[in-house]
Amino acid sequence: MDYDAVNTHHICVECSRQFIDRYDPPKDYSDAVKRECLKMYVNSMGFRGIERVKGVHHTPVICWLKQVGQHLPDAYVPETTPQVGELDELETFVGSKKNKIWLWTAVNHLTAGILGWVLGDHSGETFKPLWAIVGAWKCYFYVTDGWSVYPGFIPAGDQIVSKTYRTRVEGENTRLRHYLARLHRKTLCYSKSEEMLRHSIRLLLHYLKFGDVPVPT
Repeated sequence: MDYDAVNTHHICVECSRQFIDRYDPPKDYSDAVKRECLKMYVNSMGFRGIERVKGVHHTPVICWLKQVGQHLPDAYVPETTPQVGELDELETFVGSKKNKIWLWTAVNHLTAGILGWVLGDHSGETFKPLWAIVGAWKCYFYVTDGWSVYPGFIPAGDQIVSKTYRTRVEGENTRLRHYLARLHRKTLCYSKSEEMLRHSIRLLLHYLKFGDVPVPT
């Protein structure tokens, strides 16, 4: 055996950081491979699954997601101002199931696509920046699930609490769970950081709107 070609793994006794003797230079993947891996990611595959199928280590795929995600907008300006808005909250977690986090989403009752979202806890402070967008629509009314935060923002008489009329936003949230593995209710894929979850949502919304993904440079 050529022992010079074997990487020896070490661990620091002070900080517990792991490292190896020698790092191989990064592979230069084509734009086609990058695009295909990211498309697989927004079609319900996790990083490890992509690695098994494509033979591309999960680390560069994660880097590609970060590279494109940080340059994508959270949402896109609606072509027409919604007359009826729908609001909902999707529960997930980051790091462990004890660390719950909510994805608040807003849609136009009459057209497909998520027009605004925020990520955080279940409080009014989290909802406030989303309402800054949604409130500017000046809708005839807003349909919600009746969560206690909404009356603090939506003018009296403009809120309708109904499950029947929230089919659009519930359908959009179901699409998010379907396309993004880390949002599945029962899965081994999950977000280890809020940053990665944000990048993932931005990329998925871009893909659902344009049918393609940006190529990281």
